[in-house]
Amino acid sequence: MMRMQSIIRAIYPAQCVACDTMTEVENGLCGPCWRETQFIDGTICDICGTPLPGDSDGQRLKCDDCMVIARPWDRGRAVLVYTGIGRKLVLGLKHGDRTDLAQPAGIWMARLARNLIHPETLVVPVPLHWTRLLRRRYNQAALLAQTVAHDLQRPVCVDALLRPRKTAPLEGHTRDARFAALSGRIVVNVRRQGQFTGKSVLLVDDVMTSGATLAACSGALLQGGATAVSIITLARVVKDA
Repeated sequence: MMRMQSIIRAIYPAQCVACDTMTEVENGLCGPCWRETQFIDGTICDICGTPLPGDSDGQRLKCDDCMVIARPWDRGRAVLVYTGIGRKLVLGLKHGDRTDLAQPAGIWMARLARNLIHPETLVVPVPLHWTRLLRRRYNQAALLAQTVAHDLQRPVCVDALLRPRKTAPLEGHTRDARFAALSGRIVVNVRRQGQFTGKSVLLVDDVMTSGATLAACSGALLQGGATAVSIITLARVVKDA
């Protein structure tokens, strides 16, 4: 096995997932891309994971949005700021057939999510409408959820939620328009409801903008019997980023 891996590495050397520069390890970033990528750390909002100024005093902090917008979920984390290389990785995974990005991204997400889960936590992705899934051929949130669940050694249910009615793309919409567009558009898959009833759920998506999609999913899970929901996203849209 080790010899075969060495042969494969000789033929296909490890490359940076952002720029294709050769790297020492698989599924990683080269030095320059690592330094340019805005990983979120330090003081953050405990609800959505957005970075906050100043130092933490150990208390659970909320950003301005999370103080005025009702969030059905309990806690949340995001790995990257949605700009620069972070945006490039999300768009590559979402629209560029870069399904290989789900492996490193999911591992990054799992590391942040360890403090959000419980022994009975089920991992669930944000769903796609079937027409969008047919066109894209995969649900990027489901790919991320599978990697997160594997790394955390937790069960995953990729179709716990359904999006029975198609919604128009939300890019460029106001926050209120996003929430209105998603009202009632995400529902529980009754055939899978028993898997999360009475359990906590870790909800997975690629990027959070307003939080409308995550709120619709969290609300459906809680109404369907989940005891609590936490969220983990690969990236977070940040004001002035």
